[in-house]
Amino acid sequence: MKNIEIYTTMFCPFCSRAKKLLNSKGVNYKEIDVTVAGDLREEMTRRANGAYTVPQIFVDGEHVGDSDYVHMLDANGKLDKILGIS
Repeated sequence: MKNIEIYTTMFCPFCSRAKKLLNSKGVNYKEIDVTVAGDLREEMTRRANGAYTVPQIFVDGEHVGDSDYVHMLDANGKLDKILGIS
């Protein structure tokens, strides 16, 4: 199984939307809440090549993107392969 990480904040509708998509795929993921943890947000931004909005999603350490991007990947039939469920 692939290692999936999602950086989130509390009360973020985009985070909820991305988690709902991942849940619908039946995959396990590690949620990293950066609401009050500045060091974790800095880590996320560094790992995401400067992207600072949440959510940011990583699969096996590779940056996949934000909520809009993973939904686009899903609509194009590419997300399942990235998640290792195709």
